[in-house]
Amino acid sequence: MQKPNPLLSRKRRERDIAKLRQKGFEVERLSEQEIRVAFHGPEDTLYAGGVWHIRVHLPAEYPYKSPSLGFLHKIYHPNIDFQSGSICLDVINQTWTPMYELFNIFAIFLPQLLIYPNPSDPLNIDAANMFRACTAKYNKFVRKQVLKHAFNGKILAQAEKQQEKLKKEQSLSRLSTGPDEAKLEPIEEEKVEGADPQEGADAALSDKSFVLSEQSQLSELSDTSGLLLEEEIFNKN
Repeated sequence: MQKPNPLLSRKRRERDIAKLRQKGFEVERLSEQEIRVAFHGPEDTLYAGGVWHIRVHLPAEYPYKSPSLGFLHKIYHPNIDFQSGSICLDVINQTWTPMYELFNIFAIFLPQLLIYPNPSDPLNIDAANMFRACTAKYNKFVRKQVLKHAFNGKILAQAEKQQEKLKKEQSLSRLSTGPDEAKLEPIEEEKVEGADPQEGADAALSDKSFVLSEQSQLSELSDTSGLLLEEEIFNKN
């Protein structure tokens, strides 16, 4: 490894930190060689909507020596330690070159790691085994952990808003079915000449499926909102 000039190394650190800020990343300076960066989960992925703080240590030999990174919030991923937040990423740990910048890490390397996990080289063995065994179960559990440990406040607001909307729609649906209509329901069961009985059965089944779907969505939103509110209260206490 080439021995860097301390002055040039410092200039390079400052330049890379400034570029991160220019690109819209929230960067907090912790010390001369440490920063904390707010990392948003990539859109259209299991981690969308989540925000994690990542601690970055820039060694005196930077950029000839790679920075060390660690998640400060829990994140469920085969290549990230769930407890310590350590990251298993070859481009940082093994194949780093001075050509790379901090911006490359947060704009390219980390998003790709989240999108394409490598279960054959895990730091979280449970996550790797779940990923291999049942992708659907893994996906559902990852989303649950994102909402629990790294949710953006907007997610909670959207969940509560959608829940309230579904409640109002169900209330209006019940009100629109008056007593007179309820009394007429038995008449609808009588056979009408020329009508297709199978067509009537399909329509009834469709209505029942719609109601069950609404109830399922409301239940899921209620569970998510309740989980987030409990987490928020726990953190305040």
